[in-house]
Amino acid sequence: MALAFDRSFDPAYGEAVEIIPGVRRLTANNPGGYTFHGTNTYLIGTNSLVVVDPGPEDEAHLAAILHAAGGAAISHILVTHTHRDHSPGATVLADRTGARLVGAGPHRFARSLHLGETTELDASADLTFTPDEPIADGDIIAAPAGLVRALATPGHAANHLCFALEGAGLLFSGDHVMAWSTSIVAPPDGSMADYMASLDRLLGEAETTYLPGHGAPVQNAHHFVLGLKEHRHGREVAVLGALADGAQSIPEIVAAVYRDTDPKLWGAAGLSVFAQLEWLVQKGLVTTDGEPLLGGRYAPAS
Repeated sequence: MALAFDRSFDPAYGEAVEIIPGVRRLTANNPGGYTFHGTNTYLIGTNSLVVVDPGPEDEAHLAAILHAAGGAAISHILVTHTHRDHSPGATVLADRTGARLVGAGPHRFARSLHLGETTELDASADLTFTPDEPIADGDIIAAPAGLVRALATPGHAANHLCFALEGAGLLFSGDHVMAWSTSIVAPPDGSMADYMASLDRLLGEAETTYLPGHGAPVQNAHHFVLGLKEHRHGREVAVLGALADGAQSIPEIVAAVYRDTDPKLWGAAGLSVFAQLEWLVQKGLVTTDGEPLLGGRYAPAS
């Protein structure tokens, strides 16, 4: 199944773009290699609002959110996960509006740190976020603007949530599923095993349009999720092939698997390979000396 990405996106900075009646998108002006054109913030409702992912602590973007809200109160602020391009603005917005902060909890790693690993490995983490209302899988946020259901989707981040707007067929998918690119899965912050299980979880849900944290909506979402699964399995086969051909380290695997990719992106590719290797070790398909490490040596299991 060919995975086709959609990079035709107009961020319309500062403008609230209507997705459907009662749902609008504002894109923060924080473009980059990991954020595409910027972080998407969503406003749900009319007379009373729910805000999803206020983004970075950026005064221009926060002012745009408040301007789009007009005279409507913001009752809840939902945070998909605690990366610095998604959650820091939430605390500031809550302070200014009195809205309730809702999320899965403070930032946490997907696993305990191995020997030599430090918390500095996840420079993107927002370590200051603490929700007023910690929520878990299946919890319902009963806001005046509508009912929103939380779906635990760890993988990109251990505390990642998606949010389903009940009765609308919409899922706010954060960084778990995006139309413009695959999601970064980088241990110890993320987990490939968790990410793949979360993709399967979404295939069992009814929503067919996803509103992601970056880029355009994901249409025909289940078909796209199946494509993401196939893509990751293809990477797994490629990593196993590189090991069979004699590669032992992550840089050697990256050079083999990503030979047609701009070398400037090989650092990020190495983290993705690391996630694949962790998962392959868990499944008994790859061996390493001790715990999987970024600088470890790897071989096919005999």
